Amino acid sequence: MSVTAAQGFTAAGIAAGIKQNGNPDLALVVNTGPRRAAAGVFTSNRVKAAPVLWSEQVLKGGAVTAVVLNSGGANACTGPQGFQDTHATAEKAAELLGHSAGEIAVASTGLIGTLLPMDKLLPGLDTAAAQLHADGGEKAAIAIKTTDTVHKTAVHQGEGWTVGGMAKGAGMLAPGLATMLVVLTTDADLDSTTLDRALRDATRTTFDRVDSDGCMSTNDTVLLLASGASGTTPGYEDFAAGVRTVCDDLARKLIGDAEGASKDIRIEVIGAATEADAVEVGRSIARNNLLKCAIHGEDPNWGRVLSAIGTTGAVFDPDRLNVAINGVWVCKNGSFGEDRDLVDMRYREVGITADLSAGSESAVIWTNDLTADYVHENSAYSS
Repeated sequence: MSVTAAQGFTAAGIAAGIKQNGNPDLALVVNTGPRRAAAGVFTSNRVKAAPVLWSEQVLKGGAVTAVVLNSGGANACTGPQGFQDTHATAEKAAELLGHSAGEIAVASTGLIGTLLPMDKLLPGLDTAAAQLHADGGEKAAIAIKTTDTVHKTAVHQGEGWTVGGMAKGAGMLAPGLATMLVVLTTDADLDSTTLDRALRDATRTTFDRVDSDGCMSTNDTVLLLASGASGTTPGYEDFAAGVRTVCDDLARKLIGDAEGASKDIRIEVIGAATEADAVEVGRSIARNNLLKCAIHGEDPNWGRVLSAIGTTGAVFDPDRLNVAINGVWVCKNGSFGEDRDLVDMRYREVGITADLSAGSESAVIWTNDLTADYVHENSAYSS
């Protein structure tokens, strides 16, 4: 159920000493071929971590032999030394694997503004390389956790081919891409152009529509690697659907593990004039802290949904807005609707439907409630 579910991949996850608590913190994923095609999508934050800048350059070549991932330090806002450390990491992995550093992607997650302990990371790569195994995917997924309470993996079985994946992310979750490191693998025999199209199609409606706390990371990295080891070349639509399934599974697991959350909130915007309008409205609702607090208190406060809609540039008539919470239409035509006491909010998942009555387009955004635990965890993050 991870990056080694597909043929042609090995992985390892170890404790290199990057984290002070001694937990696993270094992962290595290797594509053993015969094909080494790859695609990547990265944060749209203008402040980018050194590993993002490095890996963006690597992906321009369309080939990735291995990915080195560390938790315990983001290596973001670390100046020239941070980039040199990323380069050194790629060089070390290349040396161990007998490949070019230009085909080694690097990804980091953790606290911004601190240099990585290279005296621990580089020797750790020796250990990780020695432990590479076709069943090493789960250990790799564990090693990339930061505030995650569980490791996150997914797999999709096609006809003669497989897509597997792992992700980390629990906070600072907002587009583009949410604060996540994701590695997807497939043994399908496809080129980098096809991988890039499938990955972008998938992330647009999955990872890019996870919006936990409105905070965009400097380190977001989503990679898709193809080994070609199955010898099977699926049709594009089948393959893209498989990638989307794995991305959707992982995106839901990110929301399900969001820092301090007690509710997973599915926001569906319908009746929009354009898909862009639906996404904009969904994001506005997802980022309304008053609403998120109300959901935490199991209060179906639909007025806060309308106030969030009203801050957008979407096409709508305020007197035609409708809102349902867990299937109860508590707002009809911009005013009160069914009795709000009919809304059952005892369960983990809460569904909000916002009908703009302006067209036929729709979109789904996932978010979560705002809790005291979230505030506590993020106020103490540096320690």
